[in-house]
Amino acid sequence: MRDENKRACPVCGTPTVRPGRGRPPVYCSRSCQARAYRRRRQPLPAPGSPPAPRPTDVRARQRRRIAEAVWRIAAEQGLDAASMRRIAAEARVSLRVVQYHFDSKHALMVDALRLLHEENERLAQGRIRYDMTEPCALLRAVLDEFLPLDEQRAFALRVFTAYYARSLTDPVLAEVFLAAEQPLERLVSDIIGVGETSGSTAPGIDRAHEADLLVSGAIGLGLDVLHGRRSLADVRTVLEYHLRRIFPDAACTPTPQPDPAPAPGTSPAPAPQPSPRPNTGPSTS
Repeated sequence: MRDENKRACPVCGTPTVRPGRGRPPVYCSRSCQARAYRRRRQPLPAPGSPPAPRPTDVRARQRRRIAEAVWRIAAEQGLDAASMRRIAAEARVSLRVVQYHFDSKHALMVDALRLLHEENERLAQGRIRYDMTEPCALLRAVLDEFLPLDEQRAFALRVFTAYYARSLTDPVLAEVFLAAEQPLERLVSDIIGVGETSGSTAPGIDRAHEADLLVSGAIGLGLDVLHGRRSLADVRTVLEYHLRRIFPDAACTPTPQPDPAPAPGTSPAPAPQPSPRPNTGPSTS
């Protein structure tokens, strides 16, 4: 006969306490009893089906869904329109779900910006198909990331512009939005430096000054395209002029263009575009 005094909870393994009278408890607590009930209610997965998502995966997807709602509101109406209730409605979740994931509206704004930076870097790396062996072509590809070449990049440029306006009066957002070390200028300067080493740049080029001019100029030209003040063809002519001035004899092969894709919310992965400041372009890692 087994010893009832040594029975353990079938859920967590904690020894249960036998009462002075009555039936011995099966579970050590109501919490374990509820967990066992939920397990019995959940149907067994079909053979060969993928494993159920982990709670951390579900949480990450929910946070991403809420962040995408912020992006859409910012792109269409500006951040001033992004109230917590409006964000919840746009994400099609309850206000309580938004408040569960984010302590405040400001925390949500900051986290959504960080997610946009990460997505922008990831997708930019996938689009740039040149390496340091072709410095001029690589630089051309990097500068293309500042232009609204498709619906995704035009959408994300509007989002970053809305964030840029808010960051002027929000030090916390500014800290996320701006990088003191200017990674994009440093990246462009390094690419020009590779060309200098190989002898493909014009003599007397100051790569740091050229990098500052190219980054700021490409950002401003991209915004002009977004506003309809210039065409993409005009902007590319301007950028080509500056590239030829730096690399007079190099072959700056035009960057292969990706297929146009819908904005976030209608496709699995949006393609954010560099913002009007250094911290928002392709990865410098």
